[in-house]
Amino acid sequence: MIRGRFEVPDGVVDGVIAVGVAAALLSAGASGPHAGTGLDLLGYPLLVAGGLALAARRRAPVPVLVVTGLCAAGYQAAGFDVPAVAYLFAVYAAVRAGHRTVTIAVSLLVLAALPVAALASLHDTGEAFARARGALELAWLVAAGAAGEALRQAERRADEAERTREETARRRADEERLRIARELHDSLTHQISIIKVQSEVAVHVARRRGERVPEALLAIQEAGREATRELRATLEALRDDDTAPPRGLDDVPDLVARARLTGLDATLTIEGERRDVPVAVDRTVYRIVQESLTNIARHADAATASVRIDCRPDALTVRVDDDGKAAPDIAPTPGTGLLGMRERVTALGGGLSARPRTEGGFTVRARLPLERTS
Repeated sequence: MIRGRFEVPDGVVDGVIAVGVAAALLSAGASGPHAGTGLDLLGYPLLVAGGLALAARRRAPVPVLVVTGLCAAGYQAAGFDVPAVAYLFAVYAAVRAGHRTVTIAVSLLVLAALPVAALASLHDTGEAFARARGALELAWLVAAGAAGEALRQAERRADEAERTREETARRRADEERLRIARELHDSLTHQISIIKVQSEVAVHVARRRGERVPEALLAIQEAGREATRELRATLEALRDDDTAPPRGLDDVPDLVARARLTGLDATLTIEGERRDVPVAVDRTVYRIVQESLTNIARHADAATASVRIDCRPDALTVRVDDDGKAAPDIAPTPGTGLLGMRERVTALGGGLSARPRTEGGFTVRARLPLERTS
């Protein structure tokens, strides 16, 4: 429950209400008429117990309903002419929780028990029925049940509205994902296919003529094949709501091997004990290494690159270094690749640094926690 800008736990609210009702019942019992039958000592605890039981009305509405009904009958038998206020609260809570049938059955029993209980102290049937009717009138009972049912229906409609909003948002996300998949297919598939086919034709012709195939052409051929595989996997993931098997840590050696085809002296070191890694972390490791090696090939003008992955029980660390042209006194301009890496790492609760090295070149270091991404 919210009060202004402060959130008050429901348990505290229920406790305050329970204490207030208990105090009101005790005050009414002490100041109102009651028979001096020697049962007063029993009546006062029942008045207090009936009110305090309301503290558990959310957690156990039916037991509270029974307890408050028994307390009402008990202090009527002790000679206290006090309205069954606690029982009305319990009726409201039980109906709100959806226990309508049980509430009706218990209420009929309480309505029948109150006159019988009152006879223990009055010994007059007419007066006993009058006192019982004053303690729990049928109109009060119906009003309490109606209030509980009205709030239950309002909460149910609110839940249904929330589910409808979530379903609408998911449907729109699915539609947008399919639209993106179509756009990617229409805009990229044709161009990548041309690059792939042309490079494969060039390699085939060179080999048929007995000529040496340039390393750059082989790299273009392999990059075209990999781009085709990546695009196909991306499109499948978009269409299938990310159910396609993702590339991960096991695929990093292939990334490093392909980087060597471009003439880059790339090395891979994996340290620590390998264990099951969450899918999101596994995928992010692959993307970090992939993007880092791509940036090295495009921008770094580097001769060597090293990929180091440290597997620890609490975190997985990825570091990619190169000896390119980056200098410590030149601030790097973050591109979409670095921004994408940072967003992925941050979403997993980790941290990423990408900066020039003191000895020259560039370094990308990411730490991915494992405990938060099970």
